Amino acid sequence: MRLLLVEDDNHVAAALSAILKRHGFEVTHARSGEEALQALVPEVDGFGVVLLDLGLPDQDGYEVCGKIRKRTSTPVIMVTARSDVRSRIHGLNLGADDYVVKPYDTGELLARIHAVSRRTLHEEATGSTETVVRLGGVRIELPTRQVSVDGSVVQLTRKEFDLLALLAQRPGVVFRREQIISEVWRTSWEGTGRTLEVHVASLRSKLHMPALIETVRGVGYRLVAPTA
Repeated sequence: MRLLLVEDDNHVAAALSAILKRHGFEVTHARSGEEALQALVPEVDGFGVVLLDLGLPDQDGYEVCGKIRKRTSTPVIMVTARSDVRSRIHGLNLGADDYVVKPYDTGELLARIHAVSRRTLHEEATGSTETVVRLGGVRIELPTRQVSVDGSVVQLTRKEFDLLALLAQRPGVVFRREQIISEVWRTSWEGTGRTLEVHVASLRSKLHMPALIETVRGVGYRLVAPTA
């Protein structure tokens, strides 16, 4: 798989590229946001994943992520030293598929790269159905992966949509954390749990429905169907 590494520190990039290449990745290194955007030409770039460091010399990493998402659907994993939930949610709102907090374990990074790439391949192979799920004022269109609340379209990331669609299959039924991670992230890796929490928080914020997804402590989450 081809991977675009956006990192301004040449020493960090060289060390990480060597590790990635040993694991079968073909790495292209971009040293700035502008270089990254030039490399990402829709339907030409062929990258499986973009690994985006937020500390870039020419543009804010969040800004670069937003621009990437406007021109390609290639999965983006943010790399950041900002560990607070608000910063992570901001990144997800801009279209990032996942994030890794510095300092990170190489195994963690590789697991997340494989997880987002597996999910993308699964979506491409699955095809679509004609199912539309309605929950009060919430409308989930599975074929187009579009969600609207009271007629207004809500922009969700790939995994935010997958998470909401999964919970909406059986409103009121508790989905175990392990089950959600397995079906949405296609992995059993325990470290994904924190990512799940951030995605739930992001969904609540974007839909303006804090009570829509209920946390069942020690078990998982369930969708509480709103009244019409």
